[in-house]
Amino acid sequence: MRKFFVISFLMVLLLPIMSGCWNQKELTDLAFVMAMGIDKGEDKKFDVSFQLVNPGNVASGQNGGGQGLPIAVYKSSGNTITEAARNATKMISRRLYYSHTNLIAVSEEVARDGILDMMDALDRDPEFRTTTQIVVARHTSAQDLVSALTNLDKLPVNKITKELKSTEKMLGENIGVNIDDFLAGLVSDGKNPIVNGYIVHGKKEQIGNAQDLQKTIGGAFLEADGLAVFEKGKLIGWFEHQWARGVVYVLDKVQSTGINVSWNGKKHAITMASIRSKTKVSVHFKNGKPLINIAIEDEGWISEANTAVDLTNPQVIDKIDKLVEKEIKRQVLGSIKEAQKMKSDIFGFGERVHRANPKQWKKLKGDWNNHFAELDVNVKVDSFVRREGIRTSPFWINMNK
Repeated sequence: MRKFFVISFLMVLLLPIMSGCWNQKELTDLAFVMAMGIDKGEDKKFDVSFQLVNPGNVASGQNGGGQGLPIAVYKSSGNTITEAARNATKMISRRLYYSHTNLIAVSEEVARDGILDMMDALDRDPEFRTTTQIVVARHTSAQDLVSALTNLDKLPVNKITKELKSTEKMLGENIGVNIDDFLAGLVSDGKNPIVNGYIVHGKKEQIGNAQDLQKTIGGAFLEADGLAVFEKGKLIGWFEHQWARGVVYVLDKVQSTGINVSWNGKKHAITMASIRSKTKVSVHFKNGKPLINIAIEDEGWISEANTAVDLTNPQVIDKIDKLVEKEIKRQVLGSIKEAQKMKSDIFGFGERVHRANPKQWKKLKGDWNNHFAELDVNVKVDSFVRREGIRTSPFWINMNK
């Protein structure tokens, strides 16, 4: 009897180990989805394009990869994302696997109609990561975006995700937006979501053409382009260039950027490259009406001086600081005014009003878009030049002697 209990006890201990492979998946049976493109369908609601990796043509090492293309793109249709994915099994011999999906591209047409009907599928699937980046394809289809080939990166999806990080870090006109970020803005009472825009430049007929990779200047290439503004899940407008940078400043997401100012009557004569930036947003109330105060501290260095300017003179540096402050303030106020025209609080001012005065927020919440459009906003910028580069006297000074 004792032996029976010992054996039974050991079997119970072994059960968790023995069940470890119950849902195993062989790599040769899986099709790794690296990116998805969602367009408006003709017969069905959605046309979904799946960018699948071809591991044999991507593998690196002593033997190198294969001679074929690194990706294959398949398109299927459905009235839901799930239906489109399951219909894709008619043409794909492997099971679609989403754990490595890094990008969701949505066409501008779908975005303007609204993307609420596709978000639940992306958020609910346990294989799908909600840290996946989401972008809007501008003036092109999402299929074109996920089908484009690139020279520097073997996997095109890596080009897009790495490019977004690079432009966020160096230019300050884009910020990383994933599914979690979008949903957080979607369900928030006082903040609307934004999404990065992406565009295809050049000859669109060259998209997906392997011969294009043999050229030093490709016929078609991808580029980050603007910030899309959403209201109740629908695309309502765009922020571009300086106004996009103003949005990023308010959201305290600027890592680095370049601010051009005029000097001695010459436009864009001096460029200050930001190295540190901090934005603080506070709320005050006057006669029950919220007042937004934005304080920005920006530090940088002179990356270009295309005019005769004495960078050793503290008074000159102080004047440059004032010009940079004026330019940053102009861009920030311009982006705020553009958002107020759209009646879309993408800055989260409503959330701050809620935290500062919950009782007053209850009165404003129902018509916040109109209150936001009339909101008074004060912007104060403090800019400091910390370095002048490796030379303090531009060659322009010697030329003018």
